[in-house]
Amino acid sequence: MDKFAIIVAGGSGKRMESKMPKQFLQVGKKAILMHTLEAFYSYDPEVQIILVLPEEHFDLWRSLERKYRFQIKTQLVKGGSTRFYSVKNGLQIVPDGVLVAVHDGVRPLVSRKTIAESYRIAEEKGAAVPCLSLSDSVRLIEDDGSRAFDRHLIKRVQTPQTFRSNILKRAYTQEYLPSFTDDASVVEAIGQEICLFEGNRENLKITRSFDLIVMDCYMRKKAAGLLDPFQKDSVHH
Repeated sequence: MDKFAIIVAGGSGKRMESKMPKQFLQVGKKAILMHTLEAFYSYDPEVQIILVLPEEHFDLWRSLERKYRFQIKTQLVKGGSTRFYSVKNGLQIVPDGVLVAVHDGVRPLVSRKTIAESYRIAEEKGAAVPCLSLSDSVRLIEDDGSRAFDRHLIKRVQTPQTFRSNILKRAYTQEYLPSFTDDASVVEAIGQEICLFEGNRENLKITRSFDLIVMDCYMRKKAAGLLDPFQKDSVHH
């Protein structure tokens, strides 16, 4: 099946305490969003990328493409008032009968292995979502205080969340609900089972300034060949 990717990048940078939207901040030699697009391109140059941005960021993005001589082809789509409507807008140009991954534009360290698994499992099962187990102890907040909770019953959810396009399109015909915090929550609302798989730990969402430090350090060590060899990408697509 043909593969599409909807990259949603509508952040404002408030939690980053930056005037520049976080997806456009430079880490290494290019903007964070460019690293994200390169992750999908390096997995498979044939993946058709749909980039969803606020309309007021279109000119900024095009100027950054020129500045960094960025050549990866994308289809630019106007974002909506929430992530739900941004994904819905992106889906309007996704054909039927394909696989479509939805990914946060500020998750630039997603591995080729995670991307490959998401497409493979989605083709087989219909819906694939990467996640991580927790290593910290957790507590459940209740009306009268808090109590210890079994961390093995909790998963940290990542993106790309990948689906057969007919499933995702049908899910996004629903009316928006506040409980729709990601694509998996939208899809499970139509009765579709969500298949979880292990993501990659470095696939963090760049939200605060500390995350920039982590990303920069990781990229430097990767470029220098100093990472654990078991972390290196290996993929067949």
